Amino acid sequence: MRLNAYLARAGVASRRRADELIKAGRVRVNGEPGRLNTFVAAGDRVEVDGREVSAQPLAYYLLHKPAGVVTTVRDPQGRPTVVQLVPAQPRVVPVGRLDADTTGALLLTNDGALAHRLAHPRYGVEKVYEAEVEGDPDEKALRRLRDGVELDDGRTAPARARRLGPGRVELVLHEGRKHQVKRMLAAVGHPVLRLHRSGYAGLELGGLPPGAWRPLRAEEVARLRTLVGSAARGDRRTTA
Repeated sequence: MRLNAYLARAGVASRRRADELIKAGRVRVNGEPGRLNTFVAAGDRVEVDGREVSAQPLAYYLLHKPAGVVTTVRDPQGRPTVVQLVPAQPRVVPVGRLDADTTGALLLTNDGALAHRLAHPRYGVEKVYEAEVEGDPDEKALRRLRDGVELDDGRTAPARARRLGPGRVELVLHEGRKHQVKRMLAAVGHPVLRLHRSGYAGLELGGLPPGAWRPLRAEEVARLRTLVGSAARGDRRTTA
């Protein structure tokens, strides 16, 4: 496991911050200064500022994110964050983002390799959204959503779209642009009033209430890895 990933798994810092610690000479592996290309093997001793640290077991949590909670590890404005709703140890981070006012399925994990692939556009991970909108979209509006909508950062990929009821639409996307659902629906004349993500990468909330979480089952983790062609590396212990 690369040293920055090991430090992230140990709950020391994010990978980016871990790189800064390594470059500052604050990390040692088996008594020698760590480097950005250092790999940590089983039995290696890793120290940060003279204190030994160890990688934590892999953890995967599905959270029903409530409104008013931000999808970050910490917030300068002091707003509640999603990591405050799940166990503090092992340290996990959210995969991707949901706006503060958006509710629904959010995955949190310390499996950096899997999280990176799930969030990467090339893998086209499926996201299912249910939106309450102004007005009542007709078939023409739905067809525009399915064919792709021209936005200021380019045309969106085709999406699945269907009407759930008066003023309610389901959108299934394989992209992850910032505020994409809101921008798409505004572009077809139906601004979003409320937005909920009911599914992510095949994971569904079921009866999980807002603010609650559950660990992923082993078969769900395996399915995610198969989805993006990722395999667990290093310590295979897991809380799933």
